[in-house]
Amino acid sequence: MRRRAELASLLGLLLLTGCASGPSLETQGEVTEAPGDSKHLTIGSAGFTESDLLATMYRLLLKEAGYKTSTLTVANRELYEPALESGQIDVVAEYAATFADWLNAKTNGADAPAVGSPDLTATMTALRKLATPRGLTVLDPGRAVDQNAFAVTRAYARQHGLKTLSDLGRSGLEVRLAAGDECVQRPYCEPGLRKTYGIDITGVDPKGVGTTQAKRAVQNGQDQMVLTTTTDATLDEFGLVLLADDKHLQNADYIVPVVNRSRAGSEGATGALDRLNDVLTTADLASMNEQVDSWRRLPEDVARTYLEDKGLLK
Repeated sequence: MRRRAELASLLGLLLLTGCASGPSLETQGEVTEAPGDSKHLTIGSAGFTESDLLATMYRLLLKEAGYKTSTLTVANRELYEPALESGQIDVVAEYAATFADWLNAKTNGADAPAVGSPDLTATMTALRKLATPRGLTVLDPGRAVDQNAFAVTRAYARQHGLKTLSDLGRSGLEVRLAAGDECVQRPYCEPGLRKTYGIDITGVDPKGVGTTQAKRAVQNGQDQMVLTTTTDATLDEFGLVLLADDKHLQNADYIVPVVNRSRAGSEGATGALDRLNDVLTTADLASMNEQVDSWRRLPEDVARTYLEDKGLLK
């Protein structure tokens, strides 16, 4: 009930005119105010395991730094991003290339050329250019990245000597791919696998991205490869291993904290969040996802244990 009330309140706030604390349309592109330092910060979560874990770690780190904190779950980016601009949400974990493209479409239209790319530096430059006029500060990325990735069975990889997607392309093997139905058109998926790696994709089996159904189709040999993500926590359960994206087909979806500058742009808040980026890796995040999704541990317990183990919490 509390979450429903919070969401209803958030929706109401978003409908109010003049409630934004970020730059107005007339002053977009100008950043004149000093970064704010509100002592009560709201951390946003998109409602899936990884987002819950990141939001929990952000909350615990900010609390350790002396801030009062709360968490608000809003699963739709179309809602939580405006809330971040207006200050109903102060901090959220985002994915660099995906968020850059989302802000680009919002700013320049759905048909605007993509600005997210495999080049992290170029992606971050584009992202900050789009975020700053909206009153948002994008912190530096760490080492953790949640990109699209491709997996085959361990036995299949061993049989054909596969460690990378280039290995698979050179093998000449015919590959049926379990993925979302959009894979046939997306440049990171079937077209990119053909063009960048020379992989012979014989068809796309539309079972979704990293779904149990898709993984089982590869496990039982119906398909040879599955589209999933680099932080997938369940690959071992299905006997699957990732093939390295050695030619960098995928966009630079490094995890970046994004804050409302006027409320959480201070060195105190951003410094607390940067402490996590200094240590968090892709493997760490995958392990934590596994503990929640497979071992049924609570995100709060997993996040706290990780931060204590890394010496980030007393």
